[in-house]
Amino acid sequence: MDLATFAPSPGLAATTTLEMLETPCLVLDADRMDRNIKRLRTRLDDLGVSLRPHLKTAKSIDVARRFMGAPEGPATVSTLKEAEQFAAAGVRDMIYAVGISPAKLARVVDLLAKGVDLVVILDTVEQAQAVAEASRNAGMPIPAMIEIDCDGHRSGVRPTDRAQLLEIGQVLAAGADLRGVLTHAGDSYKGGGVKAQQLYAEAERLAVVEAAQLLRSGGLPCPVVSVGSTPTAHHAKDLAGVTEVRAGVFVFFDLVMAGIGICQVDDIALSVLATVIGHQREKGWIITDGGWMSLSRDRGTSKQAVDHGYGLVCDIDGNVYGDIIVADANQEHGIIAVRPGSDAPLPELAVGDRVRILPNHACATAAQHAAYHVVRGGSHAVEACWPRFGGW
Repeated sequence: MDLATFAPSPGLAATTTLEMLETPCLVLDADRMDRNIKRLRTRLDDLGVSLRPHLKTAKSIDVARRFMGAPEGPATVSTLKEAEQFAAAGVRDMIYAVGISPAKLARVVDLLAKGVDLVVILDTVEQAQAVAEASRNAGMPIPAMIEIDCDGHRSGVRPTDRAQLLEIGQVLAAGADLRGVLTHAGDSYKGGGVKAQQLYAEAERLAVVEAAQLLRSGGLPCPVVSVGSTPTAHHAKDLAGVTEVRAGVFVFFDLVMAGIGICQVDDIALSVLATVIGHQREKGWIITDGGWMSLSRDRGTSKQAVDHGYGLVCDIDGNVYGDIIVADANQEHGIIAVRPGSDAPLPELAVGDRVRILPNHACATAAQHAAYHVVRGGSHAVEACWPRFGGW
């Protein structure tokens, strides 16, 4: 794929390498990213459903354009800031997949008035009434979907709660635009192996299909039936009755996903480039400038079979050092050490040497940075610098 032209920072040469970047910074391996995208798209094509990628992990139009089906979408977002930023870049088909609060509906209406098809989600009659009222006040029906609870993980209406589903649906149908149902199998992040993931995926599918049937039996429309999580997207065997799949972290993957068997460590496309700034040799420590401000505080692997601390350490080429992790972190200091219980040798790294640290949670780590420095494979050449954004 064509990459955006790299615009060097002041003082950098036009040909930029990893050795020239200020650290800590975010590095994106475009080859791995492209493979991850192709893998899921091929799988969903075989299952006969479309992909509505979740852009919350990337928060970058350059990345989004590589895994959306078209420049205008479809897409999923987790904040109205994302919706506004992507709308400004031409994305026109989005689901805002966080329960809507009435105070945010003015921003939704503003995007709708600009020609953006932004769908909100909700799981209470009160939210439905607020959406219907805002629709009438704006003179345009706000599209909305009912969130379904498929596993007790977070939000949503139970798929068997016919009374609540119909009441919400009737309020929306009378004053807004009822688009359908969606769910998220959050419990799939617990892992459990292939068979467990297949069960999570089937429970996710059954929940929304049942809810859709209840709405239709009550004379209500339900054109969209949406499921979504990276683990279930990679393990569903049957998606009958589903119209689309939402997933996001698959574009980069991370150590949590590797820990529950959704990907291999070699599939992880994102890393933090850090520089060695000292040693505490008697403690077996190497100190870097990659603290938790660049890695995030996420310790998502701490409850998994293999705990990677604050991240798994690689050399500058992206090759993993066996059992070498960021064992601890302060705000701007990372402490590299051998994983407890391992007899692996600590790498010989001098002050000024550079390492790449694979993240526990790609979303959280990426959120600490303003840009992706794009490389391919083991190359040190930075081919592009793609901006990303944060906020709500």
